[in-house]
Amino acid sequence: MSKIPLSVVVIAKNEEKNIDECFGSVFGWADELVLVDDESADRTVEIAKKYQATIYHRKMDNEGLHRNWAYAQAHNEWVLSLDADEMVTEELKQEISAVLANTPFHAFSIPLRNFIGSYWVRHGGWYPAGKLRLFMKNRFKYEEVGVHPRVFVNGQTGHLTKDIVHKGYPDFEHFLASLNRQTTLEAEKWITTGRQMSGGRALWRTIDRFFRSFIGKKGYKDGFIGFMIAFFASLYQVMSYAKYWQMKKEGVRK
Repeated sequence: MSKIPLSVVVIAKNEEKNIDECFGSVFGWADELVLVDDESADRTVEIAKKYQATIYHRKMDNEGLHRNWAYAQAHNEWVLSLDADEMVTEELKQEISAVLANTPFHAFSIPLRNFIGSYWVRHGGWYPAGKLRLFMKNRFKYEEVGVHPRVFVNGQTGHLTKDIVHKGYPDFEHFLASLNRQTTLEAEKWITTGRQMSGGRALWRTIDRFFRSFIGKKGYKDGFIGFMIAFFASLYQVMSYAKYWQMKKEGVRK
């Protein structure tokens, strides 16, 4: 397969365990690989250089701003955004090569095949769970907030059918660590944007998220893992509120 005019942009911090497979899945296919490194203290940068990636160093400030800056460094018009723990399948590479040859769209969502350990989570809203990862950089922008930034596309969006493989959670310990980090950022976002959240609303969202994931989106089909995913989805709401409540009580301003 010949190289296509596509920039693959990866944002990473201490990802030596994952970056090899990530860049290995696109090396020799995309004509530009970009790593934006957030002060890694391991071999992340060294491994990326093996794949002839262009390296930029920038400390993460907030997710939306950081991602927008990273995509602006790409030389190509089309950008594929990957996390360091994600890989592109051969089927997806073929699909992308075909659509970029002639398309009326300006961005594409791509299904994510998410894993916890070795288990592929197929329910609870986790699959196909398409996300906008392929886009024309001048038509695409993230909301510049610290967690779960919204996406804005100036143009038409299409949908691909082949997968990005996401091995984001080796185990539940990593899942909980991510949950703890993201709920802190969520609470900070509520504070900085002046959002008002009551205990009653947080309780309702806690209950709603569990049943939406486990029953509405059929998480029960994933057995115990599906139950834990639904439980963590509900826990996200109450943890975010608890941190928000404490920040307001203590007069924290982010």
